[in-house]
Amino acid sequence: MLGNFDFDVIRRALPYLFYEGMTFTLTLTALAALGGLIFGTALALMRLSGLKLLGRIAGIYVDFMRSLPLVLVIFWFYFLVPYIGQWVTGASRPISVGAFASSLITFIMFEAAYFSEIMRAGIQSISRGQPAAASALGLTYAQTMRYVVLPQAFRNMLPVLITQTIVLFQDTSLVYVLSITDFLGAASKVAQRDGRLVEMYLFAAVVYFTISCIASFGVRRLQARIAIIR
Repeated sequence: MLGNFDFDVIRRALPYLFYEGMTFTLTLTALAALGGLIFGTALALMRLSGLKLLGRIAGIYVDFMRSLPLVLVIFWFYFLVPYIGQWVTGASRPISVGAFASSLITFIMFEAAYFSEIMRAGIQSISRGQPAAASALGLTYAQTMRYVVLPQAFRNMLPVLITQTIVLFQDTSLVYVLSITDFLGAASKVAQRDGRLVEMYLFAAVVYFTISCIASFGVRRLQARIAIIR
């Protein structure tokens, strides 16, 4: 089998795979992680607020998104939302969202449900005495969260947040179903064009494995460093 393995097809495809495919994958990962973290933090604050209605709305959203397969959400947003937009705006045609916008919004909505649970655990890990002390000093609820609770929660949950981002990096390969040229999509196009499925899919697996392993090693180093600080 390895006697027919063509390394040269991989070498020729490297610029296309990394300059176009991996650039898109890393961009989508970074933007989705940032958006998911902001939206997820807002959901966590809603769940921990004293207002039962806000907590219930956030809880339903989180449970709903976590119960759906990601690939189903991607398909739903890409194919159904344009028709909902047409119905809401009264346009004559479905509202075009585009493959990149669809995938980005989908990942932000989906990952926010997971980031919110991580942030909720981080906020609850802060001693109750600290918000009480901040309140005694005259800080409002928003100021207490901004200056006292959230910075510590982010630091405590940073290894878990990065681990979830690694999962997100792997999940972005699902945009391949929308014919987007991410890293896996680029590898697939080269494989189909040159008839070298084994070489390209094996190389793609090695690249995802290597990047995820290096990132996981960094998370373990970070966890050890944070443990020493504590």
